[in-house]
Amino acid sequence: MARPSRLYLLAYNSVQAIGWSLALLRLLPCLAPPVSVRPAYAAAGDLICFLQTCAVLETVHAAVGLVPTSPFLAFLQWGGRTHFILALLRQIPEVQGSPSVFITFMAWSISEVIRYSHYALTTLKVCPAWMTYLRYTAFIPLYPIGVGPGEMWTMYQALPFVKERGLYSGFFAKFSMSYHSFLVGVLLCYPLLWLKLYLHVFKQRKSKLGKGGRKKRA
Repeated sequence: MARPSRLYLLAYNSVQAIGWSLALLRLLPCLAPPVSVRPAYAAAGDLICFLQTCAVLETVHAAVGLVPTSPFLAFLQWGGRTHFILALLRQIPEVQGSPSVFITFMAWSISEVIRYSHYALTTLKVCPAWMTYLRYTAFIPLYPIGVGPGEMWTMYQALPFVKERGLYSGFFAKFSMSYHSFLVGVLLCYPLLWLKLYLHVFKQRKSKLGKGGRKKRA
């Protein structure tokens, strides 16, 4: 990899790691007594919206060959999260105080702090083995938690408000459907799309931690 590309990826991943660390720090006070997760969106929502929007660059990175990742899978993850937080959650204040939003934000923040820190250290070629192990292990509980009781639960709670307000009715009328119907379809397809991403990371885990990883930990 050319030096400018390496410096760019180091800068991008470092900024994202710092940003998600800040988001996590803003969420942690919600767990302090008296515990209340309702302020989660108010505390970190705008920052997470910004970080997730900037993550579209990862689709570009994959498309131009800057990183060895499938552009389709990169876009699938970015598109799913961006639709969730910008098109849905940001538009419906009534669900922003739900525990499911806190669950989503916590799962995202922890996994992204680990992921981007790992990428930055790998770019510098100083990534310790324990960080690589954490990167390809922490996702096992974090991804299902973020998707099930997090994203999907939030979308389900949003359905009545979407229907009541006719959200994006002008746009979806062109396709002879409503955003409510689209969202129901998304909820039905979500587990399958998520499973594709989940299994892909398991393949990466096997590749990164495989026999060599087991020997080192033996």
